[in-house]
Amino acid sequence: MRLTTKGRYAVTAMLDLALHYENGSITLADISHRQEISLSYLEQLFSKLRRNGLVDSARGPGGGYRLSREACDIYVSEVISAVDEKVDATRCGGKGDCSDGGECLTHELWCDLSAQIYSFLDSISLGDLLEKRKVQEVSARQDARQKGQTVDEKVDFIPNLNQSQVIV
Repeated sequence: MRLTTKGRYAVTAMLDLALHYENGSITLADISHRQEISLSYLEQLFSKLRRNGLVDSARGPGGGYRLSREACDIYVSEVISAVDEKVDATRCGGKGDCSDGGECLTHELWCDLSAQIYSFLDSISLGDLLEKRKVQEVSARQDARQKGQTVDEKVDFIPNLNQSQVIV
């Protein structure tokens, strides 16, 4: 089972939007710079995310993308599904033709694992991820780098975080 870069990058980009929600519309160029994801790849992903109703877009000066609803109402499983990613641990894609046209000995095991993974991802919202201290620390480091600041200058924006807790 493998989650490809398509799903990983989509979740990363959506989390970036959630982290910067208060800044208004966010450009793909900003996300590209902070997350080190190709701009053209982000354009492809955001086309799918927009079609699936997870983001709204605005054109022109001050334009960019925003989450279409609150971060706590967008689940990781939705993001992955929106970009046509499947979380499947089976060798046969769930078809049951993994061994001479029929199910292999461990087919049910891998189907159950796939269901557990999907259930796990369906229970985690972007809002849940926003609350994680490590996510906040990484975001602060990325924002500081983008603005040409040192991490020490950015630490003040993370509640209850002192400089000894920042991992660079």
